[in-house]
Amino acid sequence: MLLQVLDYIGVGVFAVSGAIVASRKQMDFIAFLFFATLTGIGGGTLRDLLLDVPVFWVHSNAYLFVCVAVSVAMWFFAHIVEGFGKPLRWADAVGISAYSVMGAAKSLSVGDTALVAVSMGVATATFGGILRDVIAGEPSAIVKSEIYVSAAFAGAGTYVLLATLGIGGWGAAAAAAALAFVLRGGAIQFGWTLPGYSSPKS
Repeated sequence: MLLQVLDYIGVGVFAVSGAIVASRKQMDFIAFLFFATLTGIGGGTLRDLLLDVPVFWVHSNAYLFVCVAVSVAMWFFAHIVEGFGKPLRWADAVGISAYSVMGAAKSLSVGDTALVAVSMGVATATFGGILRDVIAGEPSAIVKSEIYVSAAFAGAGTYVLLATLGIGGWGAAAAAAALAFVLRGGAIQFGWTLPGYSSPKS
């Protein structure tokens, strides 16, 4: 149940972010469907292929229906969503929070090591957004100095640590997702960054 709820949340909010990109470029409805679906299922697809488990949306078409529903809703209400301020980035923040935990939890559930689980959490949380930005020709947050991948790493790492200590379930998931959201939200709202590489002076 925990994995399924996190999966639906991740798919839904990433689908919203994909549809926002389509709306900003004034694309047609098929493009809305394409970007919403690509962004919604992209990270989870990579995760399942790497874990060598059945791809989640092939196993259950309900995830595709979520993407379709989001596309329809955004087709009519994207202009309202845009009025909330930075909706694309906040949708990404929620998606990263849910999917970083989901990817890590699913990896642990099939018996992978802690290191692999953290890697799967990061990949699940970021790959869909990277695909969206690359195909849309938009600058990706992954190459900016603000906290992005680091938030996914913190969420996945926290969940794996808590699970390793025997603190699993909703409590661990909520704590890990909250940390990822706070870090990404701080980057959006306050411009939080981590120190970047600086070449030593010769």
